[in-house]
Amino acid sequence: MSQKTLTRMDLSESVFREVGLSRNESADLVEAVLNHMSDALVAGEQVKISSFGTFSIRDKAARVGRNPKTGEEVPINPRRVLTFRPSHLMKDRVAAGNKG
Repeated sequence: MSQKTLTRMDLSESVFREVGLSRNESADLVEAVLNHMSDALVAGEQVKISSFGTFSIRDKAARVGRNPKTGEEVPINPRRVLTFRPSHLMKDRVAAGNKG
């Protein structure tokens, strides 16, 4: 199966086409939703879109970098990554689409 990365631009373009908002309004709406989800996840809440799937945050391992001025090794804070676990309903829909 190929892997596709959706960007904020992809999502706002989809909202623009489907909902009929202006491009700027679509981009603002997508940004607001993603910010709201991220804030809830950072607060330790579980974000679930009913019948669609669950989003959670996982920390990527901390890395070590070098200070460009001194050459000294310094820890880089781990990045938080939003991961998505699709529900059975979504998995079934994708599987049905792949059969046809």
